[in-house]
Amino acid sequence: MYVWPCAVVLAQYLWFHRRSLPGKAVLEIGAGTSLPGIIAAKCGAEVILSDSSELPHCLEICWQSCQMNNLPQVRVVGLTWGHISQDLLALPPQDIILASDVFFEPEDFEDILTTVYFLMQKNPKVQLWSTYQIRSADWSLEALLYKWDMKCVHIPLESFDADKEDIAESVLPGRHTVEMLVISFAKDSL
Repeated sequence: MYVWPCAVVLAQYLWFHRRSLPGKAVLEIGAGTSLPGIIAAKCGAEVILSDSSELPHCLEICWQSCQMNNLPQVRVVGLTWGHISQDLLALPPQDIILASDVFFEPEDFEDILTTVYFLMQKNPKVQLWSTYQIRSADWSLEALLYKWDMKCVHIPLESFDADKEDIAESVLPGRHTVEMLVISFAKDSL
């Protein structure tokens, strides 16, 4: 397991907005090492970490991250994108969904947005805060966002001090281009 640059950028966004997090219901999907979810929990959010139910070692890493950060109240659940499971059905309405570098494989994009759409049905005001690393100019979420009646706002990295190579006092490895998006339902009236 590795803390990818996208996780550091999303953690920076959470830290920048830390005063708005206490009491918020936050779900991190595809959590892995769980850096963004851990930051949200440390800032007072009620956090649930999730990774694929088909990858128990990833769920174990989420649990270990909670233990190492003295966060026994953080729940860890197995959610597989695109699958309706008991764990997904049992989730309470969320205020924020975190997703760091989940838009990696284009064949997963619709399953991710299907899961997010299901969660948006429980709370139409929920937002998906997502960072992704640009890997191909051919990959786009635009058609899928339109299909699922969602909109996307691009957040400039400089607006939350994430446009530097040494975010959080760690040098981000390699050359990368990270983008920050806030995705929500397209209709503001919902």
